[in-house]
Amino acid sequence: MFDKILIANRGEIACRVIRTARALGYRTVAVYSDADARALHVREADEACRIGPAPAAQSYLDIDALIAAARCSGAGAVHPGYGFLSERADFARACEAAGLVFIGPSADCIAAMGDKARAKALMAAAGVPCLPGVEATPELAARLGFPLLVKALAGGGGRGMRIVRGAEELAAALDDARREAESAFGDGRLMLERLVARGRHVEVQVFGDAHGGLVHLGERDCTTQRRRQKLIEESPSPALDAAQREALLRDALRAARAVDDYRGAGTVEFIVDIDSGAHFFLEMNTRLQVEHPVTELRTGLDLVEWQLRVAAGEPLPLRQEQIRFEGHAIEARLCAEDPHAGFAPQTGRIARWRPQFAERPGLLRIDGGVAEGDAITPFYDPLLAKLIAHGRDRAEALRRLDAALLDAPLLGVVNNGPFLRGLLRHPDFRAGAWSTGVLDAGNWPAPRPDAPDWLAAAALLALGEPVDGPPRPAGLVQQDLTLACRGETRRWRVAVVGRQVRLEAPGEARSVEVLGPDEQGRERLLIEGHLIRRAVCRLGPATLQLAGEAGIYSFAEPALGRTAAADEGTDPGRARAPVAGLVSRLLVAPGEAVAEGQALLSLEAMKMETWITAGRAGRVRALFVGPRDAVAAGALLLELED
Repeated sequence: MFDKILIANRGEIACRVIRTARALGYRTVAVYSDADARALHVREADEACRIGPAPAAQSYLDIDALIAAARCSGAGAVHPGYGFLSERADFARACEAAGLVFIGPSADCIAAMGDKARAKALMAAAGVPCLPGVEATPELAARLGFPLLVKALAGGGGRGMRIVRGAEELAAALDDARREAESAFGDGRLMLERLVARGRHVEVQVFGDAHGGLVHLGERDCTTQRRRQKLIEESPSPALDAAQREALLRDALRAARAVDDYRGAGTVEFIVDIDSGAHFFLEMNTRLQVEHPVTELRTGLDLVEWQLRVAAGEPLPLRQEQIRFEGHAIEARLCAEDPHAGFAPQTGRIARWRPQFAERPGLLRIDGGVAEGDAITPFYDPLLAKLIAHGRDRAEALRRLDAALLDAPLLGVVNNGPFLRGLLRHPDFRAGAWSTGVLDAGNWPAPRPDAPDWLAAAALLALGEPVDGPPRPAGLVQQDLTLACRGETRRWRVAVVGRQVRLEAPGEARSVEVLGPDEQGRERLLIEGHLIRRAVCRLGPATLQLAGEAGIYSFAEPALGRTAAADEGTDPGRARAPVAGLVSRLLVAPGEAVAEGQALLSLEAMKMETWITAGRAGRVRALFVGPRDAVAAGALLLELED
């Protein structure tokens, strides 16, 4: 039916589909915007077609460009991945009209589940438990009571969602959610739903074929989220007993049967009320999910292979009674974000990304879409890679994933790798006591480097560039060294002989020998008989980034005195962009008076919205941006005057 597949997506999902398609003998065609011309998915595909310029995300939403790329390359099928157009019925119809096989459910199925109000009505008619609430009106809010959840009728991924805790918050929440939904999905329609204050997010993977076959592949617990977007997923759920699991799986199949002629992968999502144990339908995603590897490791199946076989007209490879579930699987999403600054998205260039372990089929794998040297831009989701582990039980899977995260530090771009390790070790997570709001409600202070990290950074900076070159002359070299990291400063008198570094501070003297890199490129350091290894990269002549046991730290030799740039960065009368992104909303104009803490504008980056507030009271003297302008991190946005 088809022998070449166009992948209408990018990043790790495009790389993931390429891997399975190639194993089945299919040729693959990548698509790219100008921002992605050198991206990993472009390099790995057999062919690639340009679909448009920046702003890059819009190129992947251009249906005409994608259809033209399929025709130009001779592809007979289109795989939509997840995100972008994967749940757009008009894209599925355009593929069908062009004579292309759309690897996913029919356009009618996508339309039925893509409208959350319509989907909810179908589920209620089928006997699937649903939360009360549909239309977004003040009258419904008053009937339901607070807290409530505002949801976009189209799309998913947490976009167009707001929690409303009182009537005074409703109007602003509806306005913000509508604007975000229009930007993300081209559809600003909203609904209200009663909020389950203490809930767990549990979903069920289902699969159908064109021959009437329908199966479930078990559940996944996706409770660990920030800003209503998932970070850690696992299967089976540690919070369900046997009776709850049986009821959930039964209702997931009932939900899938309510959608006529469902073919391909689907995910039925539920919220489980921790206090009552009851579960309620949230939505059905008519696509493969980011977290599908969790199911693959637990069942031993390749879900992309199932997608391709069903799209080619084959029946499901297995019946329900033939599917086996083994052990426990867990996935962590490595994202370009700062968990200690409200999960703010981050951009930059990857200086080092060399996971120091081999993937082990069925036990440990990495699904990634980035490589060393790649630039991380503000145009896309912050997801960089996924690490997935399997074990005989949950404890073994957690231990294996924790070790993998430690052995896969990504340097050069601020990311959540060490934070994920902290979550895996948190006693409440280990006890299965999370709810979906834990991460947003908590305070997550940044870890501090320990003594070996300080000594390693000082020794490496004292040696200078390159640390793996020939040893220094035998003569003694002495210098003073000051290092700063995360608000702390330390000073030493340094003596260097070859690769031996002696660090002296009041009341302390330590000796460090820099032995050079190991086979994985990690620096080996001998600190008074204690051998440690650290992944290291240099971000400049006086700045070094180091992956320690608990975190990734940037050590710098601070310049003496304050610079003009530093003054500007801390001036409360000047608002600067904390991240690179697009101006999504502008609330003030030149000449307008503002109060300290007043919202000025918002930036949209990597599926997140960041609000900029006034650092002090004053009047807007100058505005340097307009709506939908792209700005760089640190860019001056607005100036105030007295």
